[in-house]
Amino acid sequence: MRNLLSQLSFKILRADAIALFVCALFLTSCATVPVTGRSQLNLLPSSSMHSLSNEQYREFLKTNKRSTNSSESARVLRVGRKLQTAVQAYFRQRGLSSELSDYSWEFNLIEDDSPNAWCMPGGKIVVYTGILPFSKNDAGLAVVMAHEIAHAVAKHGNERMSQMLLTQMGGMALSSALQSSPKKTRQLWATAFGVGSQLAVALPYSRLQEYEADRIGLIFMAMAGYNPNEAIGFWERMSAASPGGKPPEFLSTHPSDASRIRQIKNAIPDAMKYYGN
Repeated sequence: MRNLLSQLSFKILRADAIALFVCALFLTSCATVPVTGRSQLNLLPSSSMHSLSNEQYREFLKTNKRSTNSSESARVLRVGRKLQTAVQAYFRQRGLSSELSDYSWEFNLIEDDSPNAWCMPGGKIVVYTGILPFSKNDAGLAVVMAHEIAHAVAKHGNERMSQMLLTQMGGMALSSALQSSPKKTRQLWATAFGVGSQLAVALPYSRLQEYEADRIGLIFMAMAGYNPNEAIGFWERMSAASPGGKPPEFLSTHPSDASRIRQIKNAIPDAMKYYGN
């Protein structure tokens, strides 16, 4: 009985210690989404995120073919630069330029039939040629790219990576995780950001994060000179591509439904305040 009580006491103390550790992490690692003001858990310093992002982006480009279509590649770069300027202006106007100080923006069009796009921390963006038929024009492409950029500046990847490090690796620091379990840590990274072959098993962003990226992206594209109303047509085209069948890969990690389009319609009036100014 004494041994049983000792074991029980140890388990209670251990649970209390874990609870205190988790609470301490939340208290010391709370961040605020720059545009919406939502509180989020970010365990990872931006410097570490951007360093690994640069490394992973270089590796991705080595093993994936960039598009040889010069006009479409130029379109991606053109839209990307306009969005970059808009994001920087938004942050500057709010005294938050330091949030983007270590960004090193890149925009690449990759030859791949998958209708998809993504953005790593630090502004590392990839658009797949397979999404161009859905985007149709510069404004439609801005919908896609602004949405992905919004995920990055809202630090949704950091939030997801922090949650995975906390649940799967005991809240280990990224540098320690890379040193002790490099393969597992990179797999978590690929899953968190939906990069390359991991897209099929990538965890979808939460509905909250998706709506947040939609709302922020609409503002960024409006500031870049693109009509936010284009977002409705884009998402309707994406939804129509999967009537009763398997949805396009972009939709597997970016849920699109009538509710989402309704949310976008509700957010457009606010975004229009930034359009044409």
